[in-house]
Amino acid sequence: MRLKKTYSSREVASLTGLTARQLQVWDAGGLLTSTVPSHRTAAGGYTERRYTPIELFELLVLADLRRRGFSVQQLHKILQVLREQFGQRLFDATGGGGSVQLLTDGRDIYARTSSGAFFNLLKTPSQPLLVVGNEGLLKELSGKVRRTKRKKKGTDHADA
Repeated sequence: MRLKKTYSSREVASLTGLTARQLQVWDAGGLLTSTVPSHRTAAGGYTERRYTPIELFELLVLADLRRRGFSVQQLHKILQVLREQFGQRLFDATGGGGSVQLLTDGRDIYARTSSGAFFNLLKTPSQPLLVVGNEGLLKELSGKVRRTKRKKKGTDHADA
């Protein structure tokens, strides 16, 4: 995938599998706002929101977490804890070389610091965990592009 300076909300929706409405709600709710917000034009319409490559990557991670069953409130909490406790943004913790790495077991989200300390971001984010044994059940979080399939014109078939 070739990186661009900014991506339209339509491009982001296509790459993440999110709907344009989800992006609009997430933006309005402050989960992840676009660098270039939508604004009213002189003709009475609206411009499209524009996202940077870092915001696109973060939306890929958030969309993946949402598909895994994490609520929007939990996504807000993850971003808040990363920002307030670790001084990191989601991009840094999921591939940007930050001092924190995010992991999941499918139920919770954990932060592992560069010194090896573990924290459960959704339950007790300020309390380090005692980790015994192997981390084999934990998967590292990262962003993956999900292209949505487009229907070809003229091949609209009714589902059986």
